[in-house]
Amino acid sequence: MANATWTRHHVLSLADFTPAEYDIVLQTAASFRQVLSRRTRKVPALQGQLVTNLFFEPSTRTRSSFELAAKRLSADILNFSPGSSSLTKGETILDTAKTYLAMGTNLMVIRHAQAGVPQAIAAEMDRMQSGVGVLNAGDGQHEHPSQALLDLFTLCTLLDHDNPRADLLQGKKIAIVGDILHSRVARSNLWSLTACGAEVHLAAPPTLLPPGFAQGFQPTDQPSRGSIHCHWQLDPALENADFVMTLRLQRERMGQHLLPSLREYHQQFGLTCDRISSCNPNVKVLHPGPVNRGVEISSALMDDPSFSLIADQVTSGVAVRMALLYLMTGGD
Repeated sequence: MANATWTRHHVLSLADFTPAEYDIVLQTAASFRQVLSRRTRKVPALQGQLVTNLFFEPSTRTRSSFELAAKRLSADILNFSPGSSSLTKGETILDTAKTYLAMGTNLMVIRHAQAGVPQAIAAEMDRMQSGVGVLNAGDGQHEHPSQALLDLFTLCTLLDHDNPRADLLQGKKIAIVGDILHSRVARSNLWSLTACGAEVHLAAPPTLLPPGFAQGFQPTDQPSRGSIHCHWQLDPALENADFVMTLRLQRERMGQHLLPSLREYHQQFGLTCDRISSCNPNVKVLHPGPVNRGVEISSALMDDPSFSLIADQVTSGVAVRMALLYLMTGGD
């Protein structure tokens, strides 16, 4: 780690991230977490840089977190709103990106409902030799790298507040519960958690966790990665789990009725204080938000500070996104 360097100009996926790269992000985020605890929560690291948030899909947490992260780094910010843009007049997505490039953008943060849009824009920026970095803030059912990185930071700082690092998760049992089929958060977390050596247990109804889903996340040429186990019942996934991550039901992405009812889903897969009693006594619960209370997780469990890390995830998000913006624009 001492000799590791950051070489990524884009962050589009975590599929090929190395443990050393995770450590760079974690330790850079830890430095910025200290900045956020000061009275003056701002540094001039990105002064003069222009960050553009191209969110073609609604977002509250992610967009606000990236905007705040850029402001804390003293960057200039442009926010794109599709409803009032030239997209409504027929402009293409690539032409929209080129418009912001012409305005002097240094880094684009992109969210889109279709998988592959950030990759397409990054390829066009590279073809034009623009020097603009692209950060994937969530694309369709593909990935959400910054969410998985802030989840990782949340877990690792809990295990070692002063020195968060990837190897802290080696051998830890982490359950991911919910709508795994439609979740880009789950996909990115599978890459990051297994790269750090965690034992990941997925739990969902068969309609939301198809047979063979995990095979693509277990490369045969990387035997040192953590393992993935799939369950169509909740209890085996929770047994002795160190951490439990529950996912929102992606109802806006479901093309057909995949569940009998929300009430039945909560009865079978909803997290409650009683259901997590089979976990490790020190178990902690995460949720990427927004939360459907009483569906994925009970209000009592969500609001219990002895179990819930949900507020910590939101706080971690600003520090991690500051780290990504800083590293991608050439920070050392």
